[in-house]
Amino acid sequence: MGKGDHDERAGARGGGALRLHGTIARDLGMKIVSGEIKPGDILDGEIEASGLLNVSRTAYREAVRILSAKGLVSSRPKIGTRVSPREQWHLLDPDVLGWIFRSEPEESLLDGLFELRRIVEPEAAALAAVRRTEAQVERMTVALEAMATHSLATEAGRAADQEFHSALLEASNNAFLISMIPGVGAAVAWTTVFKQRQVPLHRDAIPDHRKVLDAVAAKDPAAAHAAMAHLVDLALFDTRHARELIYEERSGGA
Repeated sequence: MGKGDHDERAGARGGGALRLHGTIARDLGMKIVSGEIKPGDILDGEIEASGLLNVSRTAYREAVRILSAKGLVSSRPKIGTRVSPREQWHLLDPDVLGWIFRSEPEESLLDGLFELRRIVEPEAAALAAVRRTEAQVERMTVALEAMATHSLATEAGRAADQEFHSALLEASNNAFLISMIPGVGAAVAWTTVFKQRQVPLHRDAIPDHRKVLDAVAAKDPAAAHAAMAHLVDLALFDTRHARELIYEERSGGA
């Protein structure tokens, strides 16, 4: 999967080289979210792990702190570092989402993520239609034009897609919705990468985004809600289809 590997390394917007402790955290995080290391498991101790990985104890300690901050592990004296139950994971953390989508996300996680988007984004679009400024409409317009120019097969196109959704949430003028921009943006970016892992996108998403933009610009909250709900539903359909293709390939059915 050469192209998919490249896309995933590029990942969401702003990807770049990781420092050593970030690389260790990523590798451990991917093993945790994929189930290779399970909730309740105890990670190797600092001395043992640093020796096995040939890294300093400081680098390993910092990696564990990163995982702890994301809810993936907890450390206790005389017990060690234990993998936390999934209910404690910060699933909307951009890194955690990225680690989940580097492997094959569970169907329940995919459905749950899109249920959240279906709850949040249509309501945000309706609020945006009432509260948006002309500058925010312009941001969405520029982002949509960049999506059309670059396509969602490129990192630039996916960054524009994130900008579109970020501008929409910002236009809701709701501080709590705005605080979800990093998580929603990461979800948009990683699901788009995931949808193209096996085959190029077969559907042009630009017209569906344009319907959202037109409704927001026209200050029509009902139309904005309906358009965004439809956009999210189509994205879920595409993501499920991509997951089925991956499953078929791994099972030899493709």
